[in-house]
Amino acid sequence: MPQAASNGLTLHYETAGDPGNPPVLLVMGLGGQLITWPQSLCDALVAAGHYLIRFDNRDAGLSTQMSELGKPNLLRAGIASTLRLPVRAPYQLEDMADDALGLLDTLQIPSAHVVGVSMGGMIAQLMAMRQPARVRRLVLLMTHSGNPRLPGARWPIRLRMVRRPQLRVRDDIIRYSMQTMRLIGSPQFVTPHDELQAQSAAQFDRSHRPAGVARQTAAILAAPNRVASLRRLQQATLIVHGTDDPLIPVAAGRELQRVIPGARLETITGMGHDLPRMLMPKIADMIAQHLGST
Repeated sequence: MPQAASNGLTLHYETAGDPGNPPVLLVMGLGGQLITWPQSLCDALVAAGHYLIRFDNRDAGLSTQMSELGKPNLLRAGIASTLRLPVRAPYQLEDMADDALGLLDTLQIPSAHVVGVSMGGMIAQLMAMRQPARVRRLVLLMTHSGNPRLPGARWPIRLRMVRRPQLRVRDDIIRYSMQTMRLIGSPQFVTPHDELQAQSAAQFDRSHRPAGVARQTAAILAAPNRVASLRRLQQATLIVHGTDDPLIPVAAGRELQRVIPGARLETITGMGHDLPRMLMPKIADMIAQHLGST
């Protein structure tokens, strides 16, 4: 698998399609890997005439593991975030945005469309803020502005995010991952058991980095409110959010539509905080129409 030097790190990435076509960078969410993107979505975007780049964020997949930074206390960070106190994190989302921009540098891509999901949507926002000329059009999937006044995740989910058990046996870890995905997933588009198990197993077998997930979580909790900067975004922006998202409620998507100039919001009834295969044709069509042929 190709790897690229970026921001002092090594990022693993994959490309698909004709390099002469308009580039689309996919930015994954918390703990996800480049293989977390549904293959059907990637294939559809390539078929629509795009050059696709997906990669592992720092501390995920096969990219650089930041183990020297230690593992943050997420319970303490979660309490501080809830009380709107400063959160100490080993690195910031801005650093992760610079990683993604550095990948484009290494690939000699002056600008690209950027599609971000969940934490990846936060990173995509920061890419557009920090280097607006590098981001052509923006797609934000089930993500958040960082506004602490918005409704948060349901409490059972919050506790699960900050108090992960210390599991060491492969089957136990896969089972826990599946339970988490069931908790946050789409109630009307339920991924079949065998499919979800295969996805969870593939991700574990490729890379399992619980300390990296903790560091990424701390970066999310430490992130400031981006609303003021989002009001100045110039990129045409599509927001896609499920009405039944229990991790990042749909109110976050509606706020993004209000604060980003000219943004368009597409809500999907019955969708939670996942990318179910049944919805990929619909979501791929939304994205392809928004990106157009430029």
